Amino acid sequence: MGHILSYNPVITVGFFGLFIAQIIKLIVSLVSSGRMDFRRLVDTGGMPSSHTSFVSSVTTSIGIIEGFHSTMFAVALCFSVIVVYDATNLRRSAGYHAQWLNRIVPDLLQGKIIKEKFDYKVLRELLGHNPIEVFVGGVLGVLIAVLTLYFLNIYP
Repeated sequence: MGHILSYNPVITVGFFGLFIAQIIKLIVSLVSSGRMDFRRLVDTGGMPSSHTSFVSSVTTSIGIIEGFHSTMFAVALCFSVIVVYDATNLRRSAGYHAQWLNRIVPDLLQGKIIKEKFDYKVLRELLGHNPIEVFVGGVLGVLIAVLTLYFLNIYP
């Protein structure tokens, strides 16, 4: 993996954007909860959106290296829009569903409305992002791409 990262600045910048977003997410979680929760390094959801940071840093890198008029930039931008849409809409809705299921299933089990006992697993609720989390992730990704490529001296 290190070999790929050293020869492809776009991948390097993308993973750097992802890593920085996850570190920030850990810090935000520490500040808000007062405890270190290392699961935040691999969890989805939360501030900032690491998905958005990743795709925006990759897309920005491609724009800087290949040109913002290039076909590669256009393709990257299209895929980035899909990822951002998914993060703010589909995954967020799935999170709302998980919240409601996590509320009603224990009530149903305690009320003996459900006759058979079944294995109930608490669903993950933090799946998507609100618009501000996605915005911050996008800005973070663009900044990381610009600064990393500048310091690596990879501007065309």
